[in-house]
Amino acid sequence: MKFLLIEDNVDLAAALCNRMRMDGHVVDHASTIEDGHAYLATTDYDLLLLDIMLPDGDGRDFLKSHRAAQNQIPVIVLTARSEVSDRISLLDLGADDYLTKPFDHAELQARCRAVLRRRSGAAQTILQHGDVALDPLASRLTIGARDISLRNRELRLLELFMNAPGQVFSKGKLVDRLFSYDDDVTENAIEVYVARLRKHLEDSSLSITTLRGLGYRLDGA
Repeated sequence: MKFLLIEDNVDLAAALCNRMRMDGHVVDHASTIEDGHAYLATTDYDLLLLDIMLPDGDGRDFLKSHRAAQNQIPVIVLTARSEVSDRISLLDLGADDYLTKPFDHAELQARCRAVLRRRSGAAQTILQHGDVALDPLASRLTIGARDISLRNRELRLLELFMNAPGQVFSKGKLVDRLFSYDDDVTENAIEVYVARLRKHLEDSSLSITTLRGLGYRLDGA
């Protein structure tokens, strides 16, 4: 999954980014509302983590404009305010969930999983196509009776394909989804990950097709 963290506390932001990357997520960090809008204008995210007190404004105003623009990306608010009225206000503005600072990272992980499940419209998170089953949240791939071990970006790439079988993904789009702005990569990295996935999918009902000049597509689903 690709997350955007909007948080001005440098130490907290660094700790959250490190932990979420260890969990296998791609994370971009913005320290201001202005930067947050800039990130959202240039890439797609699965989840936003939003602080309230930011140097150039109130995160609630950001949340309000985010929802007014019909942006459906789920938002978890990180707030130091614990009053019931504040929490109700955040939910009414369009937050999908909130966490009161300080919080345990394990709880943040659990709330992220819950919000992402709700976004998919079901508690069941396993992606199943033919004899291939992928549980992205548990990082588990099975092909028939075989359990397959995947590296993180291989797993996230397969998740993208299995969420949209038949859709063509350009190399640029895949780079955007698999890497953060801070990563120094080229589109050639995608060829490496696709090649690895193809080896894993040998003798399965799925295959990854190359469309010259366009990108890649998952077939056989």
